[in-house]
Amino acid sequence: MRLLKSFIVWICFIPVAILNGGLREYVLVKFIGEETALPVSGILLSVFIFLVTWLMLPRLVKGCGMKGCLAIGVCWALLTAAFESAAGITGGSTITEILAAYNPSTGNLWVLVLATTLLSPVLLKMFRQI
Repeated sequence: MRLLKSFIVWICFIPVAILNGGLREYVLVKFIGEETALPVSGILLSVFIFLVTWLMLPRLVKGCGMKGCLAIGVCWALLTAAFESAAGITGGSTITEILAAYNPSTGNLWVLVLATTLLSPVLLKMFRQI
């Protein structure tokens, strides 16, 4: 039941990620350039994901142990990777282009976003009683 309730929190990541992409494309690129906007956007999305988790997860999942929080994080990371891959394929991206997002040397910090998605429930458990 906790995993199901945590799915509500994960759903909230989708509009946050879309808004973050809009911020990157229409504001950050204009002011700091595309090369810098991509990693800044990855850092911002990671912060936003942690904040959404901090604000929402304790309200929905009370009494969750460390293993439960890790299970939530693993589910969220898998859902996120699957959603991003499906969206990329639907949008016409190739598998090579999708996998390139996992290479931080390109400036894309997608790996940081996935790590934050995975670890946010665990960190929340460590720093705040849920």
